[in-house]
Amino acid sequence: METVWLADLQALAETLNFSRAAENRNVTQPAFGRRIRALEEWCGLELVDRSTHRLKLTAAGEIVLDAANDVANRLERVRQDLDRTRADSSTVTFAATHALSFVFFPGWIQGLGHVTSTMPIRLLSDNMNECEKIMLEGRAQFLLCHYHENSKIRLDAADFKHVELSTDRLIPVSGKDEKGGALHHLPGTQEAPVAEIAFEEKSGMGRILASNLSSRLSELHLNTVFTSHLAMVLKALAADGKGVAWIPESLAADELGPKGRLTKAASDEWAVSVKIVLIRPRKRMTAIAEAFWELVQK
Repeated sequence: METVWLADLQALAETLNFSRAAENRNVTQPAFGRRIRALEEWCGLELVDRSTHRLKLTAAGEIVLDAANDVANRLERVRQDLDRTRADSSTVTFAATHALSFVFFPGWIQGLGHVTSTMPIRLLSDNMNECEKIMLEGRAQFLLCHYHENSKIRLDAADFKHVELSTDRLIPVSGKDEKGGALHHLPGTQEAPVAEIAFEEKSGMGRILASNLSSRLSELHLNTVFTSHLAMVLKALAADGKGVAWIPESLAADELGPKGRLTKAASDEWAVSVKIVLIRPRKRMTAIAEAFWELVQK
């Protein structure tokens, strides 16, 4: 059996004409006919009904044609998989949370020097839940995220390790009143709870905040009016005066200060210190990914 014979049968089924099929296959008609005969001999049955003026496939021919189509589809998928594998082996792929994709990643990657300028780099930006999924499925070699040792993540320490790149804080911020003060102040009162724009409880930031503030919730009086996985959304709503939001200080920096639209909604005692880390699998990765990891370690 030669796979070229299956392609010949596909061409014949499409044209139902030996001459046109041979032309499409870039062979002479006699050579094409011999290849169809060779396929029939391999099958032990006639695949083409030549007894009528209009050529057609026999029942056996239809069965073999289905197999030919299946083989062609499988080979195409293999080619695509190989292309992706080839691309993956020469590319450093990062999963990064939205907050760090916007603010931290560009400056950090450029700061690593000219070596990274020659490395093909791909960035997959998403919320922490999706980033964890990307890493577990092996679709990225590295995860850039905020991290706190008290907050659980889905990447088990037995299978993944990390390096600390920088530090950050989750700080409560609010839009400003006419005098530049905070529209919403923590901790609020039972009679007048503070409107809160919160991270989804199961989001990465939500998990960090929950693990660090749960013991102090009795001191806070909050009324959650909106939730999201996206720090950028919380930042925008807080700036619009919709409530208090805990967001990364690195993300809020451009809106803090006299000319910005945000201000701190509480003292620093309500800030949560976090690390910015790069996570990788413990198992050996591609050569280019390992080279990048070595560069980060320096």
